[in-house]
Amino acid sequence: MTTVSLTDVASYLPGEPVPAEFYTDFPGAEDKLRNHPMFKVPPLRHHVAGDETNADMVERAVQPLIERHGAAEIRGVDVLLVHSQLPDLPFVGAGTEVARRLGLNPEWLVDVANAGCASFVHMVKLARQILTSTDAKTALICNAQSAAGQWFTQSEVRKLAQAAIPGDGCGVGYVTTSAESPVLDVETRHIGEYAGDMTLAVDDGRKYWEPGESQLRIGFTDASVAKVLARGNRLVPEVVMELCRRIGVASTDIDVLITNQPNRTFLRNWREALQLPAERHLNTFDAYGNLFGAALPVTLDRALSSGQVADGDLMVLGGFAHAGDFAGAVAVRWHGGRD
Repeated sequence: MTTVSLTDVASYLPGEPVPAEFYTDFPGAEDKLRNHPMFKVPPLRHHVAGDETNADMVERAVQPLIERHGAAEIRGVDVLLVHSQLPDLPFVGAGTEVARRLGLNPEWLVDVANAGCASFVHMVKLARQILTSTDAKTALICNAQSAAGQWFTQSEVRKLAQAAIPGDGCGVGYVTTSAESPVLDVETRHIGEYAGDMTLAVDDGRKYWEPGESQLRIGFTDASVAKVLARGNRLVPEVVMELCRRIGVASTDIDVLITNQPNRTFLRNWREALQLPAERHLNTFDAYGNLFGAALPVTLDRALSSGQVADGDLMVLGGFAHAGDFAGAVAVRWHGGRD
């Protein structure tokens, strides 16, 4: 079987850091859920500019890959996979615009709409399948998150506890048919019974695309928050443990664990369930907030840049999406990949 590697990652964070006070000191800011484990506020996060798009962020995030691997190599990718947490346009994903900006002509181009906060894992699996079953040799996978500076800064939404948690950013991965930093295995689960449990709410009851004055928000209730906490606490350790079983290691053998980062409670509970010390479970929550799908590649890029990943380390990237309708983890044996 062809060996596929996560050869490199890169990232981009827009603008200057935005302090928690942008939300907590906003007139009318609610306190009802501020101390709930789901909504403990990170000190900082980044926001996209008013005219900044998902394609803008991907274009900027890819530049370090171009510098390290050469423009011709990146422009020659066979596969382009793009996940945008908040699409810029209805009907149209960011993929074709990304291809235009970067001068790509991929045989495979997919805008991935599902898998949310764990979509990087989902896209690694898709890229691996394409690269092992076709003539394709290289893939570019992109996670863009732009909801924090757009959706969550609306005047009424900004008051809510949910608004202070997200941050914006973009992470990209370069996947190749090589043995440089091999993808050892991927575990994914699509859990249909939880589909539809993540909801949107508007005060006037309209459909999100219908005109109106009320502002769209995530439909959190005490009951739905409890469900998400229970499912998230269980799902991520389950997929990581199953992945470890399949590759023949214990969870305690993981050198570097990187997960999505909805809040500090999940981060603590996941590493405790996997019996890992905090220094092996890396995150950027306090600096960047909940980056949704971009958290995995952004945090990995920061870890590589700061020397927190050593040659030969067993890395596991994992997470869950939405209210639990997807969970996944991927194991990679890291062997550098940066000049």
